[in-house]
Amino acid sequence: MTTRQTLSTLALLPSFAAVAADEQSSFNLTKGVTNISEQVYDLHMTILYICVAIGVVVFGIMFWSIVHHRKSKGAVAANFHESTKVEILWTLIPFLILIGMAVPATRVLLAMEDPSDSDITIQVTGSQWKWHYRYFDHDVSFFSLLASSSAQINGELKKRENYLLEVDRPLVVPVGKKVRFLITSEDVIHSWWVPAFAVKKDANPGFINEAWTKIDKPGIYRGQCAELCGKDHGFMPIVVIAKPVDEFNEWVQETALAQAKVREEEQKLLSMNMDMDELMTLGEDVYNSRCAACHQVNGLGLPGVFPALAQSDMAIKSDRLVEHLNVVIHGKDGTAMQAFGAQLGLKELAAVITYERNAWGNDTGDVIQASQINAVLNGDDL
Repeated sequence: MTTRQTLSTLALLPSFAAVAADEQSSFNLTKGVTNISEQVYDLHMTILYICVAIGVVVFGIMFWSIVHHRKSKGAVAANFHESTKVEILWTLIPFLILIGMAVPATRVLLAMEDPSDSDITIQVTGSQWKWHYRYFDHDVSFFSLLASSSAQINGELKKRENYLLEVDRPLVVPVGKKVRFLITSEDVIHSWWVPAFAVKKDANPGFINEAWTKIDKPGIYRGQCAELCGKDHGFMPIVVIAKPVDEFNEWVQETALAQAKVREEEQKLLSMNMDMDELMTLGEDVYNSRCAACHQVNGLGLPGVFPALAQSDMAIKSDRLVEHLNVVIHGKDGTAMQAFGAQLGLKELAAVITYERNAWGNDTGDVIQASQINAVLNGDDL
């Protein structure tokens, strides 16, 4: 290749970069669906172009020097000493380049960290291994869990298109409104990350981090926990549905009414006695979806990591019933055992504890009622 061809190829590098930038491929960032995500994309491309230009200049000069000052052409190495002017020049030029990078980067970072004048505030709480959402402006809150079944994870069923990126209850937000997120954690460090929004913020226990987004068009957007948070880190997806404002308001009203109705129904359970068969059927479903990941479907747990429930003293001895209720409802400090009191309803809690005390040969005959769960939740004596 001639010198001219070499320099021509180097000169085309920015064009190649531009083509790659225009293509939404796996080799580059995507523009996302928010103004901030587009600013982040543009910043990324600006820095890329600067780096490509520096590479063209530096390698162009280097290759030109190699070709035109090679020994075969009779080139003789020059003897020279340092030049103050040259040293000032090659210090000043990188400084100006860095300033040129810092100005747009600072502008974008300041915009990303400005959640002021928001229309809606949502608290996002990470826990092993799910997300809890609470709408400050509405009486709505819920947990969002992975919807991919264990049969898919274990290869027993065909994996769906959005395998490991689907949840039972997605976060719903309105289009065209500034949504402020207050992000925290109740156990270990998580990270709430939705690439289409250019939002990635750590969820730290005991601290609240802020982020925001304003989505330009309706759709379904997916993300994941981006911080290694334990054995089921890869099973902690995020799904956000952006709806037009009217549809969002309708969803909020329906959800708030449905949750209020659930609370009313739970109050009725306090004066009722549920039968064993009903509780065991529901309890098995709750156990398999919430508890089996750690304690195993057969109740044998993982030795040295998660305790067994089958034939365990806590699950079969009557004098440890209150302890069993407390562990399930309030969790256990210093362990991975979560507090399920806020995650499950009275009936679900009664059912899963009834199941644990009567499955795998435990056969205690204990039938836990909603009134007992409510007493433990309120700190009352059974």
